[in-house]
Amino acid sequence: MASLDHKSHDMGLHAEQLAGRTQQRFFSATEEENFTYPWSHEVDFRLAEEFDADTMTATEINLKIRELMQNGVGTITVRNPRARHGVGVGILNRLNLKFEGSLGYFGCGLVDGPNIHITGRVGWSCAENMMAGTVVIDHNAGSTFGAAIRGGDLVCRGDVGSRTGIDQKGGTILIGGRTGAFSGFMMQRGRMIVCGDAGKNLGDSMYDGTIYVGGEVEDLGVDCVPGEMTDIELDWLTAKLGMYDMEPACGIANMKKFVAGKQLWNYDNLEPSEKKLVL
Repeated sequence: MASLDHKSHDMGLHAEQLAGRTQQRFFSATEEENFTYPWSHEVDFRLAEEFDADTMTATEINLKIRELMQNGVGTITVRNPRARHGVGVGILNRLNLKFEGSLGYFGCGLVDGPNIHITGRVGWSCAENMMAGTVVIDHNAGSTFGAAIRGGDLVCRGDVGSRTGIDQKGGTILIGGRTGAFSGFMMQRGRMIVCGDAGKNLGDSMYDGTIYVGGEVEDLGVDCVPGEMTDIELDWLTAKLGMYDMEPACGIANMKKFVAGKQLWNYDNLEPSEKKLVL
């Protein structure tokens, strides 16, 4: 246990000294009833069903997914979602869910537990407030990708828009291509891995967390500074990217690390002249 604790400190997982009510949680393996929501459904992943959403509304698609989960179906395929908005949201259940096509705005938001695969593209704010599970997109994603994500793996194999991971509070965001401006804006915790280039103001006003970039960074935002890569992090990056068969063109060993400079941590206590220097 001491070895794990040492590694977590080396990766910067305990950079902040928490005060008052801690965010750390302790679980007991004997309390299985607390690992899932009381209203979640028992599903069998071997039981698979699919349906065509071509003429269905977003509400009808979401209700159909819930109906199948209630019937114990653990693997669901939705064909022809037609880039409708707000599809696949609020799933608080273990589930294998595949969308054969593209989703619109706010797809797969507020999820906690499902493994979701989208074969097309997604619009703005995909997987916002995601708590746990995986969401994998085969092509590109819009802006505010993974807004306020708190846990799980959010993966886009293509390019993403601006403000990726805005207000990120945990979890891991993986991007196979490039990301737009203000990615990591007000980031609080978690990890972001960008295999390609990053736009302007990367990590602007980030409070904590880590951003790894394989390509070029246009410029850094306020209080975002280069960090020193460790061997433990290189091993972690190799394992995490290997899970999704991803790797930056420059190679993992040449990726750059960025962290919070922490000058904004006590911003309210600074003198006016000091605030100007920070900003």
